[in-house]
Amino acid sequence: MHELPYQLERTVVIQAKPETVFRFFTDSARWASWWGAGSTIDARPGGKVYIRHADGIESMGEVIDVRDCERITFTYGYVSRNPIPPGSSRVTIRLEPDENGTRVHLLHEFAEPGPRDEHVQGWRFQLSVFSNVVANEVYADAASTVDAWFDAWAIADAPTRDDVLAKIAATHIRFHDRFSLLEGLADLTAHIAASQRFMPGVRLQRKGDVRHCQGTVLADWVAVDSNAQPRMSGTNVFVFRADAKIDSVTGFTNPTNAS
Repeated sequence: MHELPYQLERTVVIQAKPETVFRFFTDSARWASWWGAGSTIDARPGGKVYIRHADGIESMGEVIDVRDCERITFTYGYVSRNPIPPGSSRVTIRLEPDENGTRVHLLHEFAEPGPRDEHVQGWRFQLSVFSNVVANEVYADAASTVDAWFDAWAIADAPTRDDVLAKIAATHIRFHDRFSLLEGLADLTAHIAASQRFMPGVRLQRKGDVRHCQGTVLADWVAVDSNAQPRMSGTNVFVFRADAKIDSVTGFTNPTNAS
């Protein structure tokens, strides 16, 4: 390959473990999920890279180097030769562990500055799509986790409640709402016990589907009394860790009673 002096670099953090992120560079079904239906990759030196973009434009290349869970390098160009022909640019994607998941470093090298500049927004968009696709897989069970969170507020037996929360929440979990400023599972479980004492028979239930974006989940809820009558309603914001456990919850109560 001829000299490639013009570089485009971008770094993003994805809330998923490196081994999870790397699967999207080695499995054709996952590769297609963030590039477009029909895209394929043969993740070994000399393997074919094929991308069929959503608008029908085709790109292709060849894998140069692969290091499991660390790096993949491949050539990149357009079948139509516009703006760059196959084999005339090089893409390297490196993964590094990060406290919030995985730091993804992109380096795209070009022979000329024009094509590089044209790809800046393209990669900004594509890595955003990539982050969402990875998160959708990692947090596929987010609704079940949210339901377990709401159910825990009605569990009277402390050991059972502690066990449920330990499975779905980080040890240092933070919970904030109009009545709470909590940090840690011990503080949370004690607070739940107090809420059961002062609001006996009240249960929390999810209302409607959760909305998810890159590890942050919105879930509407309603609190009902022992006669299944609504007492209040609101929305919780759940922030998940890379291991799919809840890192923090912020609760918002609606100003009027649920209907």
